[in-house]
Amino acid sequence: MPDPIANLRTLVRLPTISRLDLHDTDWAPFAEFIETLPALYPAAHATLTRELVNEYSMLYRWKGRSDGPTTVLMAHYDVVSATDDGWTHPPFGADLEGEGAEQLLWGRGTLDDKGSLVSVLEGVEAQVLAGHRPEHDIYLSFGHDEETEGSGARAIVDLLEWRGIRPGLVIDEGGAVVENIFPGVSGPIAVVGVSEKGILSLVLTVEQGGGHASTPPKLSATARLATAIVRLNRRPFRAGFTPTTLEMVRTLGAHARNPFRAVFTNLWLTKPLLLVLFSRLSDETSAMIRTTQAVTMLEGSQAANALAERAIATVNIRVAIDSSVAAAVEHVRRAIGDPLVNITVIHPNEPSPISPTNGRAWDLVKGSIEETFPGTIVTPYVMMAASDSRHYTRISDHVYRFSPFEMSKDERGTLHAKNERIHTATLLRGVAFYTTLIGRL
Repeated sequence: MPDPIANLRTLVRLPTISRLDLHDTDWAPFAEFIETLPALYPAAHATLTRELVNEYSMLYRWKGRSDGPTTVLMAHYDVVSATDDGWTHPPFGADLEGEGAEQLLWGRGTLDDKGSLVSVLEGVEAQVLAGHRPEHDIYLSFGHDEETEGSGARAIVDLLEWRGIRPGLVIDEGGAVVENIFPGVSGPIAVVGVSEKGILSLVLTVEQGGGHASTPPKLSATARLATAIVRLNRRPFRAGFTPTTLEMVRTLGAHARNPFRAVFTNLWLTKPLLLVLFSRLSDETSAMIRTTQAVTMLEGSQAANALAERAIATVNIRVAIDSSVAAAVEHVRRAIGDPLVNITVIHPNEPSPISPTNGRAWDLVKGSIEETFPGTIVTPYVMMAASDSRHYTRISDHVYRFSPFEMSKDERGTLHAKNERIHTATLLRGVAFYTTLIGRL
């Protein structure tokens, strides 16, 4: 039998860092990753067929016993960049620390998203070795550039669409098993993304004459840009509950202790109060109820004593599912209110459709979670980050986003940050989730 911990360590050591500029990407680790998988999962690779799409993304097919609704299990194996600076353990060292339930595996990609990829393949390997054959086809879709453009997943969807395949169930990364995120609910909660926010970036640019910093104008390019940023920061998007968020509140409210239960189950009366509560409770709950905006990149002069001829800021926008890209852009334009600040829209994606919380696909996901994580409350939610699964909404009405891992707030904070890590016991439960799910297919 394969060793999921050893296998994840092997794959984490490969620095599959995707970059926006393809010329800056080192493709050797990607090729090695692809070449390594058959040795780690021989039974799966002897049974499933694999094809490479867009050079480095992988599409596997496990042929079922009969025709019917297919299932797609997704993950991506590219990671965001990391250096040793500030890490307790090197990001690509795959170091083990501790014993028993407290043992940790450190490294970039342990949670996002090589841990999920290993969990999927471990589940497939276990079921192949057990003699299982699915009723209908199962596809494994592993993207190579989710962290940048998602072109690999998009190409796979193009291919499946061309072949006339409309999956009855798609599962990708997203929600997790969490605690202490909802007032009055003390037990574990499995949040399953039934939709995800739209995403775009806005580049704010101010261009004007430069010169020596010793004779600055009344309003330099950087000062005008800073004013625009302050205005934007003072104008958050309107808060409001979407139907999915209301369903989440009702689901969790039914398990809350009083007086929270009364508040969450009488929404006809308490919605205005809850909007205030969600806005103030945490950054996560505030993001659940509105489109968000964050200035993430700044660029000005290249010298300390030179005025900037061009000042640039990048604003990352996550669009609420009851809004649109056009509405988000208009909000920013009005908030800034300065025609000399040019706004350019980059890589816009509308919010995803909402997948249902009833029927066969939802029941499969929910039942597998409840079996793997006994006592866990399963609820839908809107995923606030973007994933490769957004491309699959073109060919499937049942797209769910769930990483089968318990994640503390501190662990969630390591995603795209320093000291990413996973408890080895958590990884093993992720394997158990996919083994259980695949056994039901």
